[in-house]
Amino acid sequence: MGVPSRDLIYLGSTEKDAKRLPDEVRELFAYALAVALTGGQHENAKPLKGFNGRSTMEVVDDYLNNTFREVYTIRYEEAIYVLHIFKKKSKKGIATPKADIELIQQRLKWAEAIHRKKYGKKKTKKG
Repeated sequence: MGVPSRDLIYLGSTEKDAKRLPDEVRELFAYALAVALTGGQHENAKPLKGFNGRSTMEVVDDYLNNTFREVYTIRYEEAIYVLHIFKKKSKKGIATPKADIELIQQRLKWAEAIHRKKYGKKKTKKG
């Protein structure tokens, strides 16, 4: 008996953004999502700071002096929602820029609305 898999739902421009990544970064991000879909956590996946718990994850990859980030939520048992994929542009430290944080917050609300409509539930995992 295999491990149950979740649906993978890309929000907004995230699917197009993923296709625009350098091949090495795209492969890492795709593999991290594949691991999450089966209930695991990729070694590069960490909880996104400021999002209360372990349900919003971030994968960071550096490639040719650029930093790329993928943010997704694992808060639902039935689906993983890819919230944002971007190249970090800020040169000030490692903090996620405010505009990106706001977009992630908006897409988390969007994911909850989609999830409630599609699956008839709110949050189904702790965190």
